[in-house]
Amino acid sequence: QVQLQESGPGLVKPSQTLSLTCTVSGGSITTHDYYWTWIRQPPGKGLEWMGAINYSGSTYYSPSLKSRTSISRDTSKNQFTLQLSSVTPEDTAVYYCARTVGFVRNEYDYWGQGTQVTVSS
Repeated sequence: QVQLQESGPGLVKPSQTLSLTCTVSGGSITTHDYYWTWIRQPPGKGLEWMGAINYSGSTYYSPSLKSRTSISRDTSKNQFTLQLSSVTPEDTAVYYCARTVGFVRNEYDYWGQGTQVTVSS
């Protein structure tokens, strides 16, 4: 059984960089053809796809967030990480990591439980 677990600070100050890690167990992040994704849900809004890193380390970003987003991985720890720079209160959301088979959206077979991140001074 694959499990994903998000970790990181729950409170970030405006203009700082938000950094979250997703630890994967029960399967390798280098297995073909998995894509490891970050998604967020601001309060009262729908899910927003932020970006993904695939089994070979290629990255993909939402055009609206690309200038501020970086996704990387540590294969030795079976983890992948999200960094979102220059955060504002509008980046307050529940952040999820999830997996897809292939480069698809909204077809996640495994999710983390989500972690609340609040941007506030």
